[in-house]
Amino acid sequence: MPHKCYHSKPGRVDNVTQHAVGIIVNKQVKGKILAKRINVPIKHIKHSKSQDSFLKCVKEDDQKYKEAKEEGTWVQLKRQSAPPREAHFVRTNGKEPELLEPMPYECTA
Repeated sequence: MPHKCYHSKPGRVDNVTQHAVGIIVNKQVKGKILAKRINVPIKHIKHSKSQDSFLKCVKEDDQKYKEAKEEGTWVQLKRQSAPPREAHFVRTNGKEPELLEPMPYECTA
């Protein structure tokens, strides 16, 4: 079992043996980030899923692009940020809104 500072850290496979895998992992030591080489048993390793959503978007964009090219149209492939929420009224249910103000500074010296 690797030390607790390496748990759930991504790394690159460096060396493969019969029962373990050598991995290069970044570790922060004081103000520096050092590349550490650790040996970890195979049962403690799982593949990173951080790129799965990105690769899914790439495949979908390629499919949209091919379809648009066949039809001769233009398609928006860039990611769009969420639009602002629509304006709405806030119900107070008969209660008067409370005005919030900063507390005045009091010097106790």
